Amino acid sequence: MDIFGTILAPFKWLVSAIMLGFHDGLSFIGLPPENGWTWTLSIIGLVLVIRAALIPVFVKQIKAQRGMQLLQPDLKKMQAKYKGKTDQLSRQAMAQEQMALYKKHGTNPFSACLPMLIQMPFFFALFQVLSGITQARQAGQGIGALSHEQVVQFDESSIFGAPLSASLLHGGPAGTDQTVVWILSIVMILAMTASQFITQKQIMAKNMSEEAMASPFMRQQKMMLYILPLVFGVGGINFPIGVLIYWTTTNLWTMGQQFFVIRRMPTPGSPAAKALAERRAAKGLPSHPLLGGKKDADVAAEVAAVEVKAQQRIQPQRKNRKKK
Repeated sequence: MDIFGTILAPFKWLVSAIMLGFHDGLSFIGLPPENGWTWTLSIIGLVLVIRAALIPVFVKQIKAQRGMQLLQPDLKKMQAKYKGKTDQLSRQAMAQEQMALYKKHGTNPFSACLPMLIQMPFFFALFQVLSGITQARQAGQGIGALSHEQVVQFDESSIFGAPLSASLLHGGPAGTDQTVVWILSIVMILAMTASQFITQKQIMAKNMSEEAMASPFMRQQKMMLYILPLVFGVGGINFPIGVLIYWTTTNLWTMGQQFFVIRRMPTPGSPAAKALAERRAAKGLPSHPLLGGKKDADVAAEVAAVEVKAQQRIQPQRKNRKKK
């Protein structure tokens, strides 16, 4: 087994075990165990378990994204302050002030990627499980927590006449109506990419301040808005239908989470924050505290101290002031 397969082995077992647990539970309450919809609901159940476990990480991601948006104006000023200064002391001072800004807003550039990074091993594991179903059946083996009998059962299951292990690029087993596979795969790919695009679009349209939208960071985010759905759309032709169901479901979950956050805990200065203030004012309610980084009052002294220290470290470089 290769290194990548060795790393994914426990994830493959966990993913298949959760899916099998839902399948057995649904079969227990009366759903046909060989039916494709029973397996489809098991995949959806897998999404619910993984995404529910990621809720604490999602909250941290929201705080990190909000902090990154709020610090953009300060970051822009700091970059202008050190523009053209390439000496070591200036670079060190700039790095210290940048870290102070991240601490002030309770964020860092990598926190926003955590849910995606944590979820990717499960996604790859599910991809290997579902794409390896037919091969495992032909070899007379099980895969992950699935026995050989369950592998055969899954490989023979279908929705709308399309096997869950079939894909747009590779089609389905012999005897499958390939037209049905192509149509369902294309519909699922469009749903997957559209849900991902809409989720990111609503963040940019409703939950970002004007300063954040004008920052270089957001110009990169706008590019990713179109690039990521395109990448997943192109890659989707190789995804089994079961994987497309998983990814579309997780995108819909993300869309619902983002809608809740944007409506109830928007970024200060964003259109969503103004809409929330108007709704609360119409009901006679006070302004609602918004989710974000640390309060300025709690860190102003610390940031000021860092800036003073940075200036003091730069001062010794100016030795020519004493020469007249």
